[in-house]
Amino acid sequence: MSIVAKLKQFIAEPPPDFAFEISEAGIAWARPGNPQPAMRPVESGTFNITPLHDNVVGTEALTAAVAEIAGSTGSRRKSTAALILPDYCGRIAVLDFDSFPAAPEEQLSLVRFRMKKSVPFDVEAAAISHFAQPRHGNSKKFDVVVALVALEIVARYEAPFRMCGVDTGVVTTSTLAAMDLLKSVNDGVMAKLAGRVLTVSVISSGALRMVRCVELPELSADEIISVLHPTFAYMEDEMKSPASRVLLCGFGNLAPEIEHICTNELHLAVEPVRSRFGVPSVSNAGLLGYLESVTQ
Repeated sequence: MSIVAKLKQFIAEPPPDFAFEISEAGIAWARPGNPQPAMRPVESGTFNITPLHDNVVGTEALTAAVAEIAGSTGSRRKSTAALILPDYCGRIAVLDFDSFPAAPEEQLSLVRFRMKKSVPFDVEAAAISHFAQPRHGNSKKFDVVVALVALEIVARYEAPFRMCGVDTGVVTTSTLAAMDLLKSVNDGVMAKLAGRVLTVSVISSGALRMVRCVELPELSADEIISVLHPTFAYMEDEMKSPASRVLLCGFGNLAPEIEHICTNELHLAVEPVRSRFGVPSVSNAGLLGYLESVTQ
């Protein structure tokens, strides 16, 4: 089963009434039944994206934006929604296991144990999703994709939606949702920039093998390459699978410089991440990926 198919475990069926993606810029949203993505900006300072504490600084501003999009609840039936959160509000990791138990309770216990020392919050008070990918060429070993967000952070993101009569039954992160934009990618690296947060995802033999999410000290080509370069080296040395292409998302004015370095110095093919619903950006890549997963 491909990484795209497996990531659909994060997606509920049937499609909800709305899909929302949160970013510092505001709320990107669409109705999956009629996918025409839109953006509702919010005032600066509404969010403070971090895995350490509450991200929603301006609850009233967020609630007003949700009410404008979905309307205040005026009927008994609640709207349903997929809620896509910023990558940096939690942690995404790919863990390697020589074997992985079949029982869900044992899987969760093992994942919690492995993540306990590598996240800056209490894993016992975190929302956790995971799925196992058999290692290519080895049926006994597994690479397990894990996503964790502190329950308090998730609850504060969900609260304004619930106040407006929107039930956020599906919650995921931007990069995981954006993986559906890479259906045709069997091997490659996706670099996704959102503000000063760079998320690098490595796909090898159709599976997600590595995720790095880094807050850059400054937004520059040098800082971005300083994260990408060791990723390429790791792929070649440890994974025995040299990078062949890089897919860029959200780089704006920095894209030409990054492309020049990757092409001329690192000898890699570079291309933008694409979607049939629009150009993926810093604020909507996850939303467009989600729409790919639920729209024929």
